[in-house]
Amino acid sequence: MATFFGEVLSVYSRAVEEDEDDVEDENEEDQQIRREMELKREVHVEWCSEITQSVMNSSEKTLQCSDFVIAVGCNAAGFLSAYVLNSGDWTAVGSVSLWNERSSGSSRQSGVPSQGEPSCVFYRQRDCPSVLICLCTCYVAEDQLFQWTEKVFGYIQRRGLSVMVLSDRSMAEYKTPDSLFSSGVPFLRALKSSLYGSQILCPLLEQPNIVTGLQAAVLSHCQVHRIPAVLYQCYSDVISADSVTMETYKPALTCLRKLVKLKTCPSTEILKKLVRVNEVQSNLYT
Repeated sequence: MATFFGEVLSVYSRAVEEDEDDVEDENEEDQQIRREMELKREVHVEWCSEITQSVMNSSEKTLQCSDFVIAVGCNAAGFLSAYVLNSGDWTAVGSVSLWNERSSGSSRQSGVPSQGEPSCVFYRQRDCPSVLICLCTCYVAEDQLFQWTEKVFGYIQRRGLSVMVLSDRSMAEYKTPDSLFSSGVPFLRALKSSLYGSQILCPLLEQPNIVTGLQAAVLSHCQVHRIPAVLYQCYSDVISADSVTMETYKPALTCLRKLVKLKTCPSTEILKKLVRVNEVQSNLYT
């Protein structure tokens, strides 16, 4: 144990011993329940036959990809849906299915994913297959974050890969000594891995602000495995899908302009549909 004065003390920890005793004292029924819970919370990644065949035919048994863009949250996913996926020949090529207490979009029984809507969906453009997009609007629990990153990135070739993450965050979580209205809401802040050398298109996230959730897990994975990565986090005072918040992400895709066609002005119908899907169905007054 390290004290405030820099001393390192050898201290007996009862917590470790008690934990070990608990594991040893587990009866067969408890172990079975734990195994079933782990199986139920397992993260499943599935790819279409075309991607599976491409991976099998590659020398490294991985999917070749130059740019991987991940959207976490309804506004980040809504932005890519309205401004990118509707501007080209994008097709769904894979999905991630998971279950936890806050994400029931793909409930499972006995560890087998249902045929319901998957939690995360991967898209690829036929004209430019080197770019892979992932839309993730579900909650990924803490015990599932490592699984998610290891299994998803396990399919993708690391050499020559660059990762961009777009994520939503509530303005209430942003810490600053300045007036909240001086910087304008919504706004972007960025974090990057040490190997990311491209220009950052907004200010870096100031201390003592921190990043959590799937976006933090992806950035940490890229840092450990030496993959250039950047996170653009949008702070907004709107918790549901909002067209103004979606538009805030537009500067982030400047570096991908040659590879990804960005629709500068999506149709009103598309935006209305995205906002309507994410509207709160009930509140104190309905």
